[in-house]
Amino acid sequence: MIPVQAVEGQTIAVLGLGRSGRATAAALAAGGAQVVAWDDGADTRQAAEAEGLRIADLTRDANWHGVTALITSPGIPHLYPAPHPAILKACQLGIPVDNDIGLFFRSYATEDWQGFDRTPKVIAVTGSNGKSTVTALIHHILQEAGRPTQMGGNIGTGVLSLEPACDGEVVVLELSSYQTDLARSLTPDVAVFTNLSPDHLDRHGGQGGYFAAKRRLFAEGGPDRAVIGVDEVEGMFLAGQMQMGPADDRVIRVSSGQKLDQAAWSVFARKGYLAEYRKGRQAGSIDLRAITGLPGEHNHQNACAAYAACRAVGLAPRQIEAAFHSFPGLPHRSQTVAEIGGVRYVNDSKATNVDAALKALNAFERIRWIAGGMGKDGGISLLAPALGRVAKAYLIGHSARDFALQLGDTPYEIAETLDQAVAHASADAASGDTVLLAPAAASFDQYPNFEKRGEHFMELVEALAG
Repeated sequence: MIPVQAVEGQTIAVLGLGRSGRATAAALAAGGAQVVAWDDGADTRQAAEAEGLRIADLTRDANWHGVTALITSPGIPHLYPAPHPAILKACQLGIPVDNDIGLFFRSYATEDWQGFDRTPKVIAVTGSNGKSTVTALIHHILQEAGRPTQMGGNIGTGVLSLEPACDGEVVVLELSSYQTDLARSLTPDVAVFTNLSPDHLDRHGGQGGYFAAKRRLFAEGGPDRAVIGVDEVEGMFLAGQMQMGPADDRVIRVSSGQKLDQAAWSVFARKGYLAEYRKGRQAGSIDLRAITGLPGEHNHQNACAAYAACRAVGLAPRQIEAAFHSFPGLPHRSQTVAEIGGVRYVNDSKATNVDAALKALNAFERIRWIAGGMGKDGGISLLAPALGRVAKAYLIGHSARDFALQLGDTPYEIAETLDQAVAHASADAASGDTVLLAPAAASFDQYPNFEKRGEHFMELVEALAG
């Protein structure tokens, strides 16, 4: 646990008592604060009270007496589409609102660091797609290189549940827009922006607000190095804002598809090869085509971002390349589950939006595509360029019929459930085909989350394998 600093003797309110909320309450108490907590769920409140937390309804004025700050969980809206009543109350009373990410950045460095030979560092990763893979890949590379490292944030361990820093450690954090939007302190040593595509627009009041939430990771703290994907206009704009001029190598530009040999420092992938350029000269190259844990152009972009972040903390190209080959990939993200009779089964349940699904479709040929669920605004019309790779679509869930109307001449069937989709796709598939779960939709119509959907797919494939 990382005790929160500069809170001793204060009364601090915590809103939301899920995993991060309970960890936040414990870290505040460890720092000497008096904690008052609230959650909208009666069962959650009861469980927290049984653990010794003081529960008080934060929508009532009487319970704010003496409170100096409100710490809220990331899933609770603080502005759009409407602020939670307790957050609105804090704003009306002039009480600052923060989250666990802000507490982490102001509490991670301690006096103990003066005795370290190598100062600990924080790498923070944000973006629309690929940030979990990039975070896990950086962490894996650091482990393989023998560097002390921890991973947390939106993946793995909550930030305040991490262990205090040790000499030379690198903490790797995945940060969602919900987390970066509100944190009052954001000071990573290396900040990574993977890409941007429309997502969570209701929470951020539109695409501009969504980008602004991501941009705060770079604008608020001024990282020593910024690794920025420039395949969208927002990334190009952000890179330009962070650089003092063309020769400023504090920004490492990253691309999958563009040759970036004129930038001060860049890492890009083309035709399956990663290349690093510094001041117009090639400094490293890796053949990505045989790395099974990173299939497709979208994972080549992830590899470039992870490579750049690891170079920024002093790792050598050969160390990074060796670790690439041992990276197993993440569950539910272009994860090869099995190969049965020459048919490859791939679980990309995390492809919950059109941009992620497009990248998954572009990674394979002769696809038996399982898609559907709770579709998002705009449908799947933007997937048209990749539909030539689809032999047949098997549509499930709430949006199955809406998706069918946007498939053009692509063969399809309404399978309704994942069980039927897997059964029918496997029956139709021939050697060389790929049965791909890349839903382009949320899971909430049939599953509590994308993980459960992916796990069900894996169970069905394993049953096929016998």
